[in-house]
Amino acid sequence: MFVAALTADVLVPTSRSRKDKRSVVKPIVAELARLGVSAAETGHLDLLRRAEVAVAVVSVSARHAGEVLDSCERIVRARPEIEVVSIERHLWKGSDDDRLDASVDGRDPDEWEDGERG
Repeated sequence: MFVAALTADVLVPTSRSRKDKRSVVKPIVAELARLGVSAAETGHLDLLRRAEVAVAVVSVSARHAGEVLDSCERIVRARPEIEVVSIERHLWKGSDDDRLDASVDGRDPDEWEDGERG
């Protein structure tokens, strides 16, 4: 069993209120949830133009977990109303407290780009 998580730190530049921000973030969270992941706005709740969206997935294989996170990242990056500040990924195996040394998409952690390292 593998647990994978993705956290996206995003800007909502047109937001003038928390209601404006919610009207942008809520549909993103709903679209992510349709992929079968747990998704929520998890940070920067008191800021008007910044949000953190996180997703988590449980899978029997690291590869499948990575593919799901890839789909989630594409959804977030495709939204024209937000600007992605950073995206971080994490992967845990079973009930271990330590993250795996293998990345979720088959690349060695030394090959990860900025924002992917946990």
